[in-house]
Amino acid sequence: MTQTHVSLDFSGSDTASQRARAVAAFIATARRLIPEPTRATPEQLRATASALEALGLQRALFPLDHFPVSEANPAQVWRLAEDLDGRYALYASAGLPGKAQPPHDHTTWAIIAGVHGNERNVFYRRDATADAQRHTLTALRTVDVVAGASVTLLPSDVHTIELVGDAQGLQLHFYGLALDRLPGRVVFESKEGGTYRTFGPPKSIRHALVTPQALKAALADGEEIAVLDVREAGVFAHRHILFAAPAPLWRLELLIDRLVPRRNTRTVLVDGNETLAHEAAAKLARLGWTNLSVLAGGTDGWEAAGYEIFSGSNVPSKAFGEVIEHEKHTPWITSEQLAERVARGDDIVVVDSRTPEEFADFSLPFAHSLPGAELVYRIGELAPRPETFVVVNCAGRTRSIVGAQTLIDAGIPNQVASLRNGTMDWLLTGRTLAHGRQAALPEPSAETLATARARAEAVAKRAGVQRIDALDLARFEAEAEAQARTLYRFDVRTREEHEAGHLPGWRWAPGGQLVQATDEYAAARGARIVLADWDGVRALTTGAWLAQLGGYEVFVFVPQRLPTLAAGPEPVQVLASRPAAAAIAPVQAQALLAAGQAVVFDVERRAAFEKRHIAGARFSVPDRLPAFVAELPVAQAVLVTSPDGVLARTVAAELAARTGRDVRALTGGTAAWAAAGLPVEQGGEGVLTGDDDHWYSPYHHADLAQRDAGFQQYLDWELGLVGQLEREGATGIRLLPQA
Repeated sequence: MTQTHVSLDFSGSDTASQRARAVAAFIATARRLIPEPTRATPEQLRATASALEALGLQRALFPLDHFPVSEANPAQVWRLAEDLDGRYALYASAGLPGKAQPPHDHTTWAIIAGVHGNERNVFYRRDATADAQRHTLTALRTVDVVAGASVTLLPSDVHTIELVGDAQGLQLHFYGLALDRLPGRVVFESKEGGTYRTFGPPKSIRHALVTPQALKAALADGEEIAVLDVREAGVFAHRHILFAAPAPLWRLELLIDRLVPRRNTRTVLVDGNETLAHEAAAKLARLGWTNLSVLAGGTDGWEAAGYEIFSGSNVPSKAFGEVIEHEKHTPWITSEQLAERVARGDDIVVVDSRTPEEFADFSLPFAHSLPGAELVYRIGELAPRPETFVVVNCAGRTRSIVGAQTLIDAGIPNQVASLRNGTMDWLLTGRTLAHGRQAALPEPSAETLATARARAEAVAKRAGVQRIDALDLARFEAEAEAQARTLYRFDVRTREEHEAGHLPGWRWAPGGQLVQATDEYAAARGARIVLADWDGVRALTTGAWLAQLGGYEVFVFVPQRLPTLAAGPEPVQVLASRPAAAAIAPVQAQALLAAGQAVVFDVERRAAFEKRHIAGARFSVPDRLPAFVAELPVAQAVLVTSPDGVLARTVAAELAARTGRDVRALTGGTAAWAAAGLPVEQGGEGVLTGDDDHWYSPYHHADLAQRDAGFQQYLDWELGLVGQLEREGATGIRLLPQA
């Protein structure tokens, strides 16, 4: 199965990617020329101005449709780069002819270079008068900033700008400190001076746009691209682009390093209508992601361009399951037929291909837990006789279909079928489920393991899964470190196996879930995915499905015989985009709450909140917290919690920065509160934001009629995905022909 892999240039050939590389090169030059931005000298600024002029002369990298202005919005500032501390801040300032700014200073150094049009700069000497509130201005010189020209300004310099001529203008503005961190700038009432006042940053700072048409083309060009929808997952589930991955704005610090680990990946931010995406781009720019664009008009703009809109969660994977059944005619059995065969004692084994946690929540009373990646690996222990009929079920359709077809493609001798519509149909036909069942996974014997390996090897070979050795892996890792390619490394075994010992730095992604929810693990399409092949079965079967799903290069790697291992759960790196908010211990929080001096918000998941929350707490998705907090008395402290306190720290920092309120994160979260013996509650009272945080499963409805209506709506939706994919066009799915 070994295949030579030739590395291609995946740094991006589109204009946005080329611009990102040029901007990054300029910023690197600026850092070298101005190593201490708080003490920049005129000589350093002049040298940097030459580099900025050279960037501006690459006019093709700054097409005006990426930085649009209009009669309704005649001037706009667009962020191109900015450090986490606000230093080395580069903007594109665009405007229609006649755009002008009265005399003002910057309180930091600045450099302006031309790209399009003519920005006329007039510089003034500022003199004090007997009236401390009034100064006089005297014009000193005029400089027309066009392509190839620039001006430099010291912190106290006063100038005016005006776009002269008939052409739309776009100039590069480079500052020692970001515009939104300069509250002390002054502006004068006239060009002669007079009274002056401080003024704030621009009302909005945006990021370069990509049109729906350009994004559609980019998704098909074979180069790496990540499309991130920054709305909360429940809002995303109502209307979104097929290949967008949910990455909520207020959760980015926890998600982005795993979703898009290569920081120069071509990344497009999406929301409903551009209300959140520019904020997300600003956050990612400050955290170090460099190749960022925002979809013009958001999802609304995508739909207006005539492109398909999808609903639901993990849609690419679920649509994949429907395509499998549609094209490969995966056999199925109804709930009635299954119940009859079980009742009369037929030789039948039912395996549930969901996660063990989902199985424990509810299951068919007679089913065995066998998650998707474990099917080929362990089925020989549960169904050793070829005569045994094997039925694969899940909660709905996808994992039933994929699981059944996995066994069929692997060539097991048994008759195999999926349970049509899963446990939803089982309940719709008046039957009941078991709850709380735990089932240990059977370990394969030497004989069944050898058979499983042969089956997995054959399927993976047909799917084109490539094996790599340690040298290949080292090259992949070096290219990822050099920001040349995105690399995802996944351990697809069970949680217990992963935590007992895994390759350092490798993420845990149980194989069935990796196929079922690929968008939650690997947002960069076109990336490399390497699966650790510990047993010769699970990585190969998972890799075969990922290869057929399309959108990634898929490889398997066999760890050396005596590898160095890391133990324990996968560590999560949490980035910081804001200074930390104050922390508060549970006992102190309880005292404030009891005295009415604080309110507490839980911010992670509604489902977790309903199972257990701090007594009296309210639940809100993070991005709606500012509105709720604005309604509270100013004297009240705002406490933020989440089940383990991790998300709470990030959200509290963002909320404190936005509101200026007394915001504190509960140390250890709700788990620490409960461990301290403090009062907790259950139920949905206090939920303020409905299902904004997550797609709300019909299984959660207490009302059976509402539940059943939700089941039917969900099943109809899944069945309609094949038609939607046909309208979508190229998806990358390529199924294996029947063996």
